[in-house]
Amino acid sequence: MGRVIAIANQKGGVGKTTTAINLAVALAEAGLRVLLVDLDPQGNATSGITTPEDVAAARGEGKTIYQALVGGLAISEIIRQVRPMLALAPAGEDLVGAEIELVTMEGRERRLRALLEPLRTEYNYVLIDTPPSLGILTLNALVAADSVLVPMQCEYYALEGLNSLLGTINKVKAALRPGLELEGLVLTMFDSRNRLSHEISDEVRKHFPEKVFRSVIPRSVRMSESPSHGLSVLEYESKSAGAEGYRALAAEIIAHGEGKDEGIN
Repeated sequence: MGRVIAIANQKGGVGKTTTAINLAVALAEAGLRVLLVDLDPQGNATSGITTPEDVAAARGEGKTIYQALVGGLAISEIIRQVRPMLALAPAGEDLVGAEIELVTMEGRERRLRALLEPLRTEYNYVLIDTPPSLGILTLNALVAADSVLVPMQCEYYALEGLNSLLGTINKVKAALRPGLELEGLVLTMFDSRNRLSHEISDEVRKHFPEKVFRSVIPRSVRMSESPSHGLSVLEYESKSAGAEGYRALAAEIIAHGEGKDEGIN
């Protein structure tokens, strides 16, 4: 059975979508079958890993995650194979309306879970990119997931809002998804020349000694450039520090899933 991991943080600009795309490609590069679900109305995970033509085609045909989540379309009809081992459930602008429409629907928190459950045997990993909020879409992702991966930017406000997110995870665990766990915290946009980055890293590791991944994602110009080409940084600049960071993170997650010691601290 495949594992479903929600990538979440209600704080914007922390590298959440960047992590979703590059981790998906790194896992696929390791020979695993991966499905990336773009649940963010901004659709950056979709545009960051496909061509503009593919994005336009998916949205023009009405075959997006919105149509599956709200419109009743089978999720198999919207999934697009974007790499040999990587598939995508794309987002469109219509996903903005899902926040409102889902509120009146029966079993609104479990709709994504119902869609993804039959796919567990088809993929080793299902990664869900969530909006920078704790609304109904993110709630759907948490209920559908086995665990939550939290990207954290190495800046002064890194810990701000984290307690709120962890509190939400615990509430979902208690009320809707007893099996939900914290996959771990991954530090992003790390600048080794900046003393503050090291201080934030030390502080986070002190507060969550067994939940911070050893892999650290550096701040990188190549990482910023790659989405404009519809590529992950692993494809755009394979030997870059960012690419190596995501390969290391993928290796930790795989080891963690297999119960090996190579996982997080």
